[in-house]
Amino acid sequence: MNTVTDYLTGLDAPQREIGEKLRPVIDAALPDATGAMWHGHPTWSLGERPGQRPVCLLKAYPSYVTFGLWRGREVADPSGRLTLAARQMAAVKLRTVDEVDPALFADWLRRAYELETR
Repeated sequence: MNTVTDYLTGLDAPQREIGEKLRPVIDAALPDATGAMWHGHPTWSLGERPGQRPVCLLKAYPSYVTFGLWRGREVADPSGRLTLAARQMAAVKLRTVDEVDPALFADWLRRAYELETR
């Protein structure tokens, strides 16, 4: 898989639908970021190469898709949906396309972007 599109196209229907609903939300909230494959999954980064100043990622598993924010521990989340992960990360596991909340996720992405551009 060479591109984010290839990655999403290759997923089973439930995960593909989640990824296809998330991608435009990510692209709109992070217009200066580049979506590219890094460590086997799509990552949106602000640097010149994939993984340099990463902001978010998508990673598919057999029964869900993880939407993660690199500095997610620093992102205010009144919804309580973000789960703390390794290092500075936080993520949400999405099992159905209905769990994607474009307005909430765009807010998280804007906050994560601000952390990377201060």
